[in-house]
Amino acid sequence: MLRLLLRFLPPAYCLLVLFAGCAKRETAVERGNREGVLHYSIGSEPSDLDPHIVVALADSKVMAALFEPLVTFEPGTLAPKPALAERWEISTDGLTYTFHFRADAKWSNRETITAQDCVDSWHRILTPSLAAPYADWFYLLRGAEAFHKGRTKDFSTVGVVATDARTLVVTLTHPAPYFLQVLLNSPWRPVNVRSIAAIGDAYQRGTPWTSPGRLVSSGPFVLKEWNAHQHILVEKSPTYWDRAHVRLNAIRFYPIDNIDAEERAFRAGQLHVTWALSLSKVLPLQRDKSPALRIDPTLQTYFFRLNTRKPPFDDERIRRAFALSIDRQTIAEKILPGGRVPASSLVPTFLKGYTPPAYTAYDLAAARQLLANAGHAGGAGLPPVEILYNNSEILRSVAEAIQQMWHRDLGIDARIVNQEYKVVMAARRAGDFQILLGDWTADYLDATTFLDLWRHDSGNNYTGWSDPAYDALATRADATVDPAARAALLAQEESIVLNAAPMIPIYFNTHVYLLHPSLKDWQPTPMDHIDFKYVWLAP
Repeated sequence: MLRLLLRFLPPAYCLLVLFAGCAKRETAVERGNREGVLHYSIGSEPSDLDPHIVVALADSKVMAALFEPLVTFEPGTLAPKPALAERWEISTDGLTYTFHFRADAKWSNRETITAQDCVDSWHRILTPSLAAPYADWFYLLRGAEAFHKGRTKDFSTVGVVATDARTLVVTLTHPAPYFLQVLLNSPWRPVNVRSIAAIGDAYQRGTPWTSPGRLVSSGPFVLKEWNAHQHILVEKSPTYWDRAHVRLNAIRFYPIDNIDAEERAFRAGQLHVTWALSLSKVLPLQRDKSPALRIDPTLQTYFFRLNTRKPPFDDERIRRAFALSIDRQTIAEKILPGGRVPASSLVPTFLKGYTPPAYTAYDLAAARQLLANAGHAGGAGLPPVEILYNNSEILRSVAEAIQQMWHRDLGIDARIVNQEYKVVMAARRAGDFQILLGDWTADYLDATTFLDLWRHDSGNNYTGWSDPAYDALATRADATVDPAARAALLAQEESIVLNAAPMIPIYFNTHVYLLHPSLKDWQPTPMDHIDFKYVWLAP
């Protein structure tokens, strides 16, 4: 039919018809480059879009697009820069921070963002009924712990007050030179409590305020679509105070939890960025010097949490035996290409200003003796244990390697269970696990971002372990101004938790993924924060 048609058309038309028939179909990446739409895989379905509830690194990427912090940071240098606060002063004793809000900061519903909005937000996250996992982080604020634990119901006793619409005064319990960095994290970003209360109870989980058309945001983008397990679409906000410098028109986040599916989508031109990369592809891409391969250094430790509330991990000897029998060198160098480093400590060894304690992480003879001392020589009489992790090829490889080590070297029957990310997070909150494989990425550049996890009242401990001596050292470190003396106290803290082994560090991670060359000014911090305001696409 086409040949017959071409016989009766002028030559120019014939060329147009043939070209149209052979034209390459535009990919999502090509269209995104042209339209300013970033296609980004975040690896798993977000547990929520409430910045006071989320805990996962993937969730924080969406939070960064939707909610503005008080202070942001210059990519590369990490120098603090104004965001909602146009300027600030710090008292000479390091305890009082005065933030001055910019007059042109608007919520997506066009209301002005005020200092009182921040007070209301921090009141919300500290309200016990919300059960916010990061509420203990706010104990940095004077009086926050007493309020959160119900010792007082008077929020005016907490060290945060709006002296006028544009002035916020924050008083800390102790000097925290990292406080401005803390403000970059999702829980500290203000929300519009009035808009939540208009829908339901602002101080309970489950109020459906995070759906498109209801979520009131403050960041460079607004929520347009959230199709569960398919995508989240955010579009450039018309009310954002610095919208003139936002170069992307939209971001489409994809919760792809299959690492091979991610790579196929990248190769097919459907993604600009993957969340991770299959282990088998790292070395070939390194050999080929692929411009798409990205390996970023991160302050991230992968470790096991052990549930100390239940046998067998209520016995410290058994926990230590499990810890001492993991050959981390083999895992980091033979199983995980891409610059991962074996972890004999919880705090990464390359964090400036802190030296982890000396600790023997691998000692098979000691591990076997500890197991025998606990009445389970060669694993005899020890029932099977279960390793729980969320869907991930990398985590599966790590879990399988350690499963084999424990069976071969200790006679332990370890069984591996993988679940969807949301299911694993629910099990973690409920304490419904024996061994949980997970990670922690630094929220700021200080050892306490890792060590405070194991305080008895930490919302992210989940192991059931606590030690008054550990808490006492943490309190002393908080009150210590001299950097060297403080670092020494923190190292004593870490020694306690390493020897008690409610958690077992395995390796320090790097972020290995694929990045399309059309993506410009992509500059993640060592905490893996991304400021999407600086990102743009080259057609």
